[in-house]
Amino acid sequence: MLESDLIQENRVASGTQNGADEPLFDEEGAQTLLRSPHVDGSHESEEEPFVVFVMHASVGSGHRSAALAVAEAFEALKLDDGSSLPASAEIEVLDILDFGRVAIDGDKTASMFTGPTRPFYDITWRYTLTGRLLWGGGTAWSHVMFGKLTDYVAKRKPAVVVCTHITAANAVVGARMLTGQRFPIVCVPTDYEIEGLWPHKETDLFCVATEAMAETLRPRKVAERKMEITGIPVRGGLGADFDVKAVREELGLPQDKTVVLVMAGAHLPQPYVRFRATMDETLPYLKGLSGMHFVFLPGRDEEYAVRLQRQQEAMSIDNMTVMGYVEKMPALMAASDLAICKSGGLTVTECLCSRLPMVLLGRSYGQEKANTRMLTSLGVGMHVTTARELLGALRHLHANPSSLRAMLVNGEILRRPAAAHDIAEASLRLVGTIESPKKHFVEFYWGRKPAHTR
Repeated sequence: MLESDLIQENRVASGTQNGADEPLFDEEGAQTLLRSPHVDGSHESEEEPFVVFVMHASVGSGHRSAALAVAEAFEALKLDDGSSLPASAEIEVLDILDFGRVAIDGDKTASMFTGPTRPFYDITWRYTLTGRLLWGGGTAWSHVMFGKLTDYVAKRKPAVVVCTHITAANAVVGARMLTGQRFPIVCVPTDYEIEGLWPHKETDLFCVATEAMAETLRPRKVAERKMEITGIPVRGGLGADFDVKAVREELGLPQDKTVVLVMAGAHLPQPYVRFRATMDETLPYLKGLSGMHFVFLPGRDEEYAVRLQRQQEAMSIDNMTVMGYVEKMPALMAASDLAICKSGGLTVTECLCSRLPMVLLGRSYGQEKANTRMLTSLGVGMHVTTARELLGALRHLHANPSSLRAMLVNGEILRRPAAAHDIAEASLRLVGTIESPKKHFVEFYWGRKPAHTR
């Protein structure tokens, strides 16, 4: 929310929470100092500060998680003597929905993409028409919805803006046009494909996860100098080395079994309704996979956790553990051998950084379909949609541990745990290089034949 005074908030490392596109930890505990804006944009210092905006939209929590990761990387650069970022720089993490003319509930908006409307949402992703009829950018969003952001940009004069959501990117493009400022705008898609509504012509740099994403941008007439392959930013110690034996001992997990994380926790339960229903069908058969131990992560959903525990007791499943909210997710992921999860961008990226092979469960639409196709095409994960398929995949992996090792090796092609740092560095290199923008209300344009269609 917008605050009346410039305050410093202590925030904790935040990747996904128990496997969903959620923060890994509570926001109590202080690791990264982030700033919240004033309503009036005033500043106590007479000297203009070096300001960095990292913008997201609270539609779900993956975009925010990525924004916090980038902000943390900027904060770290302030301590680096070789960095061009001043030690006095102010890093602001902004939710574009806080600046809207009309209040938008991001959670309800995210839930719209999980029910009957999913196929309509899917149309915006990389079909032949939507891969060629593209959004260039303009002031339309700012005039219609985000005048408050334009005012805030005019007062704060950011040196660079990094956006992890389409809405934030389009709104700040309009604000830059209307204020005549020359700060660079860096777009960071948080999935393994790029939707057609990013402001392609007005973006100064796309930081993408893979070369395949760059191949999507080229037919959209994005110049090579405006693309950099960095990976998707994550936080929370993911990718660090842990003493696996000690972690398993601390968490009461067996040392001699394949530990399988079932990532069924989420801030929003709607996306996980089908996932949980499929796992319910699978529960009676878990005892037959004696070489595996299943760790269910319901997140903060205590009702679901209690239901799982009752099912475990009723079926006498001894190779199953139900954990509540987990504070040491990086360690748990590092000590595990396989994840059963949805194909959200932040979820799968955290698994990749943790060297954790995946079974992607459930039908996927939009960005999740793009993620699923990318991961399965590279042999990084398996995709199943039903309980029968899931059991077949688990039985195969149970009998053939070499398949897990193969997925682990294949995952190295996508693994980029330093993505947040690389994005921050690339963003700073653009400061002072941008020409004055030309104003236009809307701009659509016709791209070349898409590199990938479906």
